[in-house]
Amino acid sequence: MSKTDVIIRLLAGTALFKGLSEPELSTCAAKFREVHFDKGEMLFARGDVGLSLYLIGEGRVRLAVVSSTGRELSFRHATAGDILGEIAALDGGTRSADAIALTAVTAYSLERSALHRLLSAHASISTAMVAYLCQRLRETSEQLEAIALLALETRLARFLLFALGDRQASVGKTVPLALKFSQDELAKLLGATRPKVNAALGELESAGAIRRTMDRLFCDAAKLAEIAETNEA
Repeated sequence: MSKTDVIIRLLAGTALFKGLSEPELSTCAAKFREVHFDKGEMLFARGDVGLSLYLIGEGRVRLAVVSSTGRELSFRHATAGDILGEIAALDGGTRSADAIALTAVTAYSLERSALHRLLSAHASISTAMVAYLCQRLRETSEQLEAIALLALETRLARFLLFALGDRQASVGKTVPLALKFSQDELAKLLGATRPKVNAALGELESAGAIRRTMDRLFCDAAKLAEIAETNEA
């Protein structure tokens, strides 16, 4: 598969570009440029001028903010098919978060000027962009609400259910789940510390909602759902 074909396939799966025809996707794909980042390298830092957005091809990127006291909160991990850096690329302002490669990353960048030309040429992208940004705002609001109001075990149960996605198991059986990142990363995503996350995992295990091995969790979706519906902390 050629690089252009890879970009077309990725774009067709995004909320922004999925409404385009094959020729339109091909035109858009031609505007992207392949870039590579090593593990630990920053794609961009909070406060940088936003000159482009990125489409992730391979790897995992942490999007995070750091408080004045040095506490770091990861609010999203971007993986293959995800778009990041779109806000600053749209308004020409500064980056609102740090983007750090958690693994080696292959991405495709689209310069701000090219993005605006695409928005002008394709009304469907402009409409999709509004819906996309509104959804991101809702997700961020829900994440902040969860951190402020919900017990850590509840937040963790909801996170694991989201990670399981559509995978279901018959009654009495569990579903294996490999998180593919460290407990430290999980703590940052949940707005907690590693010891507290480890304790919360223990609580879920005691409740029979998960079973831990060295490299994965075995999840009982029904029991996780019960815990996920518990009330405020």
